[in-house]
Amino acid sequence: MNLRDLKPNARSVPTVGDFGAESRLPATPQYYELKSRLHSQLLGRVDLEVLGSMAPERLRAELGSLVEKLLTESGVALNAAEHRKMIEDIQNEVMGLGPLEPLLADPTVSDILVNGPNKVYVERHGRIEVTDIVFSDAAHLMKVIDKIVSRIGRRIDESSPMVDARLPDGSRVNAIIPPLALDGPLLSIRRFAVVPLRVEDLIRNKSLTPELAELLAGMVRAKMNILISGGTGTGKTTLLNVLSSAIPSQERIVTIEDAAELQLQQPHVVRLETRPPNIEGKGEVNQRALVRNSLRMRPDRIIVGEVRGVEVVDMLQAMNTGHEGSMATVHANTPRDALTRLENMAGMGGMAIPPKAMRQQISSAIMAIIQIARLTDGRRKLVSLQEVVGMEGDIITMQEIYAYTQTSVAEDGTVLGHFGATGVRPKFMGRLRAYGVRIADETFDQTRTYE
Repeated sequence: MNLRDLKPNARSVPTVGDFGAESRLPATPQYYELKSRLHSQLLGRVDLEVLGSMAPERLRAELGSLVEKLLTESGVALNAAEHRKMIEDIQNEVMGLGPLEPLLADPTVSDILVNGPNKVYVERHGRIEVTDIVFSDAAHLMKVIDKIVSRIGRRIDESSPMVDARLPDGSRVNAIIPPLALDGPLLSIRRFAVVPLRVEDLIRNKSLTPELAELLAGMVRAKMNILISGGTGTGKTTLLNVLSSAIPSQERIVTIEDAAELQLQQPHVVRLETRPPNIEGKGEVNQRALVRNSLRMRPDRIIVGEVRGVEVVDMLQAMNTGHEGSMATVHANTPRDALTRLENMAGMGGMAIPPKAMRQQISSAIMAIIQIARLTDGRRKLVSLQEVVGMEGDIITMQEIYAYTQTSVAEDGTVLGHFGATGVRPKFMGRLRAYGVRIADETFDQTRTYE
């Protein structure tokens, strides 16, 4: 039976059997056709400006009443579960991101990965699993993507088929569409917690130890320039948020990001975000321009969400010219790789700086590197804390202060290991004392280990 042929108050009223069993309802073409038709009728009857001015709770209630009325007029018989599902789906279409709303409301979901309209995966507790969420078709998925990117004034089309965006809660979004995506539109959402994680949460999750957390907080208070290094999805931005909580509230902080994700809690935070080129290819503002501009904004600290290119030169110069206490993240698998990446990115700008001079600038700017990793069981760990000591010849020298050592893997796949100090007492202890930070000597006792 074709739902287009259904007339209101028709003598022959379709039943749930026409839509399939309840458990399969959301996947049937008839269901989506009915939902699309009701959605179009709803938009034709309401004033979108009036809806936009309503409080969310009232808007959801009004939409529910309108959908109830449209369902009655359609003459289609749905059981109670189908009825509730239809109303909820249309409410989500109008107010949010359609089928993705239940996933966005689930606090256990850390990543949402849409591989086309019929394949939606999520990450929970570090492991990827498939969901039963589907979109009506590729056009439906494109509407959701357009809604996300248009909120922040960006666009996605055949001439610009890739885009980075963010949700109102700060979650990171990446979308890529045909012709670059061969199997339909792709959408990736990196969730951010509504309530930002605190250092107590990282300790409870055994991402670091209490002694290490105290040391890191002391390093931030002592205005050390810190680089956080790690691979994709290891929690670099999360750790940067946690460390920033140790910044005194009276300091002026300028954050610079490609897509605004940081959730700093201090009262005096200035947030800057890059801008992509417009449809004519003009108007782009990159991170380097923002870093340069931030120097004229009287910052106490500059935080770069992720160093990706030539802006590293200006960032290093800022760290070397009075903006101590600055922090940044970088994609790298080891602390040594992180330094190499900084050097390589500095060379992208075409500046004729000898390698030794660039390394000297890096070694004098960066005081410590925090390496984090995502283990095979999905858990994130701070695996190394290294102090940048200086130069020996042409090489930047570092010494490891703290490390996580993996010893084995349990039968259930859980990684076993322990945290421990290396026994090296960092040279920056004098700086910490000068800023009034006291760290217990036991922190550097290599005979003490923690799981």
